[in-house]
Amino acid sequence: MRTSTLLLWLMTLLAALFTTVPTLAAQCDGPANPATGETWQGWGNGYGNNRHVADGLGSADLPTMQLKWAFGFPGVSSVVGNPVVHGNVIYIGVDSGEVYALDIDSACVYWTFKADAGVRTAPALAQVTGNTLLFFGDRNANVYAVSATTGALVWKTEVDSHPAAILTGSPQFVQLDSVDNPARLIVPVSSSEEGVAAVPTYNCCSFRGSVVSLDAMNGSKLWQTFTIQSPVAPTSDNTQGPSGGAIWSAPTIDPGNKRLFVTTGDAYSAPAAFGTDAVMGLDLVEGRILWINQGTSDDIWTVACMRPNAADDCGPDQDYGSPAMLASANGGDFLVAGQKSGWVRAFSLAGGTMLWRTALVENTTEFGGKIIWGGAHDGNNAYFGLGSGGIAALRLSDGNKQWFTPLAATAGRERNLGHDGPLTVSSDIVISGGWDGILRILDSNDGKVLWQYDTATAFATVNGIDAKGGSMGAAGPVVVGKRLLVPSGYVGVKGGIAGNALLLFSP
Repeated sequence: MRTSTLLLWLMTLLAALFTTVPTLAAQCDGPANPATGETWQGWGNGYGNNRHVADGLGSADLPTMQLKWAFGFPGVSSVVGNPVVHGNVIYIGVDSGEVYALDIDSACVYWTFKADAGVRTAPALAQVTGNTLLFFGDRNANVYAVSATTGALVWKTEVDSHPAAILTGSPQFVQLDSVDNPARLIVPVSSSEEGVAAVPTYNCCSFRGSVVSLDAMNGSKLWQTFTIQSPVAPTSDNTQGPSGGAIWSAPTIDPGNKRLFVTTGDAYSAPAAFGTDAVMGLDLVEGRILWINQGTSDDIWTVACMRPNAADDCGPDQDYGSPAMLASANGGDFLVAGQKSGWVRAFSLAGGTMLWRTALVENTTEFGGKIIWGGAHDGNNAYFGLGSGGIAALRLSDGNKQWFTPLAATAGRERNLGHDGPLTVSSDIVISGGWDGILRILDSNDGKVLWQYDTATAFATVNGIDAKGGSMGAAGPVVVGKRLLVPSGYVGVKGGIAGNALLLFSP
């Protein structure tokens, strides 16, 4: 049996509060057909993870925006899987292990698939040898390929045998340009060991984060590259190391130059290895590390650091929890990444040289949690929400701050401050799900709040499941055309507002 974190235990306990006798949702007529229509690809809407829709929902549509339907997920207290949309089909996985294929107009169910453990990754959809496949991972470090049309299993692969290995970052599908380079799935690997380390009897720590390349046709492993290159060995204080460097978020792909980029988490044991709290460039074909740029050099942190007798060398917990974004300005391409410290940095693609950096908070050395699940950019500005409150816009060309909108939590929910979840930018608006349960839409030009909706309430659902919304965290808003799809409910490590709702808005 795999190791579980204290967080997962808590989420399981809370799920009981939302468990009800499932009412059979309406079944759709015929199989799912994701072949035509507008799309939202993967976690970040494409290889670059910029969460941008150029010509979608905009400010002119907001006066007539309304809720069209709500769907309730039975047996969950957090909606952590980011939905994807292909044509008229929504694909989303949840913590109970179910993956749903829903009709975007009516939320009828085409099919469901039961994974071995909870699913929090955004699926990836692609054509492989004439078949339309859906790829996703679970909390047991399994990757699945199923038919996007019927939900039938095609293959299943465990990508890491470590008992604490889990999958939180979404896989990326990429088709290279040679028969010698098969269509592949790039899978980031993270870990529950950061939480299990709080158990006094646990012999910490032996997990190292990695990125894995799978043959998309059959799931066979092509290569695995660890973020920490040195092997694990006993240390002087009866622990193990080096360890940590989990990859919590989706990889970013530069297919033309056959490169990929990942962001990594903190170390679990001392001394902190060079591959922790870093942005990393790798060769896409062979998995070789090309460069590493470390944001925080001595960040050793597990849940054990929250105990009164915590070790003196506990760091500030300043992971890169969100993906790097591909961007272009000044005649060249580069990466932009936000860290939990509150720093936003830009890096060259070829060598990882830092091009600019901007601090969104006054104190970047204190405990992390400032930029958590990710930003968005529209080609001009990058937008980031802060766990400490507010949303900022930075000019991509030089990192200069364009505006900052401080946003207080809703009255009565003051402890639920912040915008931890990933932002989405569409046309001339920025969309953010708040930790207080409020969905906010801002003007991308000046940060003015144009529209908001309280999702932390009970909903009448189309599938007859008791549902309410709550905090919005790991999963972000998704825009397809004039439709806005919002997962609501997230407990997280900060004690957010539980919920189990998927909401669709449109003018």
